[in-house]
Amino acid sequence: MSKLAFVFPGQGSQKIGMLADLAASYGEIGETFREASDVLGYDMWNMVQEGTQDEINLTERTQPILLTSSVAIWRAWCAKSELKPSLMAGHSLGEWSALVCSDTVDFSDGLRIVQARGQYMQKAVPVGEGAMAAIIGLNDQVIIEACKNSSAKGVVDAVNFNAPGQVVIAGSSAAVDHAIELCKQAGAKRALPLPVSAPFHTSLMQPAADHLSDLVNSVKFNVPAVPVVHNVHAKTELQTDIIKALMLEQIYKPVKWVDCVKALRSEGISSIVECGPGKVLSGLNKRIDPDILSLTTDNQSSFEATLSHF
Repeated sequence: MSKLAFVFPGQGSQKIGMLADLAASYGEIGETFREASDVLGYDMWNMVQEGTQDEINLTERTQPILLTSSVAIWRAWCAKSELKPSLMAGHSLGEWSALVCSDTVDFSDGLRIVQARGQYMQKAVPVGEGAMAAIIGLNDQVIIEACKNSSAKGVVDAVNFNAPGQVVIAGSSAAVDHAIELCKQAGAKRALPLPVSAPFHTSLMQPAADHLSDLVNSVKFNVPAVPVVHNVHAKTELQTDIIKALMLEQIYKPVKWVDCVKALRSEGISSIVECGPGKVLSGLNKRIDPDILSLTTDNQSSFEATLSHF
């Protein structure tokens, strides 16, 4: 029997007009956005459809928008299919989507948490003082060494292990710039600065985790109905107090996405559905393990093709 996993994208997958065709065919999309708008006090659907890219790229907006998008697609899936995944995982912010869709966290609580998460992450480092960059075509260990050799310039770490030959580094701007140069000298095919507003998943984000801890610890977590593979250590966890601790840790620790996908594979997963806007994770997953079937749900044709596959 083929085993299925659902994975949920993080920041970077948002774009104006997304999910419009899905909303025209599946009432769950509009209902979910209305619910989110009521919780957060602004018309999220209008912002996603009629707003500007700059608006939805603000971290405190991006995080609730992507959570809502993934939950909306998940609800549409559940309305159309009785097939449920054996495991879930999410990339960074997407891990919160996984927790909501696995019934670990109530949707309204999840929305409040990720909005605050975005606010605290943005405030942790003033705009312009932090940076992130994607390093393409270099061995992980070489990138880690380049970061160590740039530490005199400030904090810089390898923070997203996204796929073989694709690692994101982050930290203070001067240290990231220095590490980029060292990676180029070591033979990186490309070193691309990323258009983000803060150095996510570095120790510089520790204050954000500290600020968020009271809110996370005040919210009721349930034992996951579907186990979630966590970014921090690429394992599942069923104890709710440990899940809370992991969700705070993942703000300032690296995203081990390669290990997460390998963990899914080791549990017998043969098909992965990306539940949310975009196709970023599907592209990474194919590079990590070409034998896993990667399917998407970001528009009506891909959603229906994925539904009909099973």
